[in-house]
Amino acid sequence: MLTEVTATRYVTPLREGGSLPGIVEADDLGTYVMKFTGAGQGRKTLVAEVICGELGRRLGLRVPELVTIQLDPVIGLAEPDQEVQELLKASAGLNLGMDFLPGSLGFDPLAYEVGAAEAGKVVWFDALINNVDRSWRNPNMLVWHGEPWLIDHGATMIWHHNWPGAQASAAKPYNASDHVLAPFGPDIASAAAELAPLVTEELLTEVAAEVPDEWLAGEPGFETTDQLRRAYVEPLLARAGSIHERILMDEPTRTRPSQAPGWLTDHLTSWPHPTKKDRDAPAAAGPNSKDGGR
Repeated sequence: MLTEVTATRYVTPLREGGSLPGIVEADDLGTYVMKFTGAGQGRKTLVAEVICGELGRRLGLRVPELVTIQLDPVIGLAEPDQEVQELLKASAGLNLGMDFLPGSLGFDPLAYEVGAAEAGKVVWFDALINNVDRSWRNPNMLVWHGEPWLIDHGATMIWHHNWPGAQASAAKPYNASDHVLAPFGPDIASAAAELAPLVTEELLTEVAAEVPDEWLAGEPGFETTDQLRRAYVEPLLARAGSIHERILMDEPTRTRPSQAPGWLTDHLTSWPHPTKKDRDAPAAAGPNSKDGGR
C-alpha cells in the first residue's frame, strides 16, 4: 500500500483546478499537494490518480511520489475561505497526497523541448490510460530541475464511470491531435515496443492493490473490492498490446498562445517545432553552405 502520513498543517489552496487541491505539511516533514475525497469529482478521481500515477512510475515516467494522508478537519479552522472549510469538513479521513515539487514551473511547449523518444512514451502512456487532460489547453505537466513531470491523472480511465460499457469504451482509439507533446514528433512505435511488454497482469494487479479499500467499497455491481480491482486491470491489460495502432494524430485544432515570456517566444517558431538536429544543421554546414552567410 501507499505510505500513509498525517496532515499537520493546511498551508494554502491551489485554485488552478476544479477540485480545489491544497498544499499541506505532514508528520513525515514532507509537503504535499493534497486531493480530497470530499471534492466534487468524488473518490473515483483519487482511484484513477493512484492506478495511473503508480503505473506511470513503474514504467519509468516521472510522476511525483504519491501517499495517502489522514486529515483531521480541525487543522483548517484558521482558513478564512468558506469553500475550503466545507471541503475540509467533507474530507475527514484518508485523502491523497502528491509530493510537492518546490520551484517547478508549468510546462509550456514553446518554452521547453522534449525529445521524440520521451514524447512517444508519454503519448503512448496517455493513450493506454485514455487521458483526456494532457492537451495544450491544460498540459498537466511540470518542469522541475529541467525535466518534465507528469501530474493530475484524475481524468483517466473514463470507462470506470460506466462499468457496463467499460469493455467497449476501452476498445476505442485515442485522439492525440491536441496532445501537448504532439508537436515534438512522438516516436510511438518505439514507445510501444519498449513499454507494452512491461504492462503485465502482475504489474497492473500490483498498482490496483495500492488503492485503499475505503475508496473502492460500495461500488454498484461489485460484491468485493478485489472484484473491482480486477475490473480496473482487465481494460488496461487488453489495451496495452494494441493501443499504439489506434492513436490518431492530425493537425491541432488551433494554436494556443504561449504562456512563456515574450523574450523567449520571439526566438521560437510555431508548430511543428524543429528538432535539435534541425537547429544544429546550419551551424554544422559551415560558412560555405547555401545559408551559411546569413
